[in-house]
Amino acid sequence: MASEPRMAVEVRPAKSSDIKLLIDLDHNFSTEYVWQLDLGQERPEFAVGFREARLPRAMAVSYPRDPRLLEDDWQDRGALFVAEAEARIFGYVCINIQIAPGALWITDLVVNTLHRRRGIGTRLMLQAQDWAREQGIRRVILEMQSKNYPGIRLAQKLAYEFSGFNDRYYENQDIALFFAKRLA
Repeated sequence: MASEPRMAVEVRPAKSSDIKLLIDLDHNFSTEYVWQLDLGQERPEFAVGFREARLPRAMAVSYPRDPRLLEDDWQDRGALFVAEAEARIFGYVCINIQIAPGALWITDLVVNTLHRRRGIGTRLMLQAQDWAREQGIRRVILEMQSKNYPGIRLAQKLAYEFSGFNDRYYENQDIALFFAKRLA
């Protein structure tokens, strides 16, 4: 599938009037690839690895959090930025600075389905990185499901490095992957 043309979007801090629009965005996605967890447990050692696996057909993936419950979470975050064009919101990035000392943690990065692959996610991530620098934060951690292949590819494109995982991290028992980047 070819990428759509880039959109001229403005990334700005969210306002309270944006919240319902953000909740209404399509948080789900589909993918033909996942990162497959391989565990080897030969006592006293164990090995963990991930490999990219192509699925036999596209899989619909539900967002690991209930978007209707996100509003309460957003009240405790460091920042929330939205991508807007033509007076419409197309995506957002949610930043938490309370999870890991000295690090900015991106817990939610969402772009509406019809506007994906147009550079909006990249713009939101770059805004999060700029905000981190302004706050004196030099490390960014990005969290996502192991099924979120589009997110994994974005992290790799932006020079984030795989930094760990947590099995059964989300309420739906999905694996969380963590990617990190040191900012200059």
